[in-house]
Amino acid sequence: MQHLWRLGEQYKGEPLDPAQCDPDPFVEVRRWMTFAVGGGIPQANAMTLATVDERGRPAARIVLLKDIDDRGFVFYTNYDSRKAHDLASHPYAAIVLFWEPLHRQIRIEGTIEKVDPLESDAYFESRPRGSQISAIASPQSQPVASRAWLEEKVAEVASKHHEQARLPRPASWGGYRVVPDMIELWQGQPSRLHDRVRYQRSDGQWLRDRLAP
Repeated sequence: MQHLWRLGEQYKGEPLDPAQCDPDPFVEVRRWMTFAVGGGIPQANAMTLATVDERGRPAARIVLLKDIDDRGFVFYTNYDSRKAHDLASHPYAAIVLFWEPLHRQIRIEGTIEKVDPLESDAYFESRPRGSQISAIASPQSQPVASRAWLEEKVAEVASKHHEQARLPRPASWGGYRVVPDMIELWQGQPSRLHDRVRYQRSDGQWLRDRLAP
């Protein structure tokens, strides 16, 4: 496995100092996201979402960050999916955004809440029609007989709603918000002496400190 040992590069980036970070982590995260999007990072909103099931076993997958508001970080999914069942058992999650060209990552941990149905309605309406149809047709995370079966279900939904300009959001689909109690900004530096700034919520206030790499 020595070929894996040799993978890697020297990280580098602007110094990251807790004293120079905004006291509000949401402000700092939005700055980083704007920089990543403006820098042409492909799918800059792709993030790893980690959950724990009723047996205490973790699972992780990539989902898309769709909103950052003053309460937390929003993504959308099927409420009958495996991740949704995990979150019903343990309403806590961790998410990670990693932008390799920038040598940056953001780690977030917190509790989970469903977003308001009106927010889910608004986002669902903004999606391409094909994505709306797939969300209605797909029994996410459930075994299916074949690709042909899925395509048949999609065709049935498309035919059923072909005269409707706006498709209704299914009750089984909507948003979650990760409400953070910990946010960490990580900036890669040479010789693996990375800069790590951690925000922790305490008594309604955000405290900042530096972590060893």
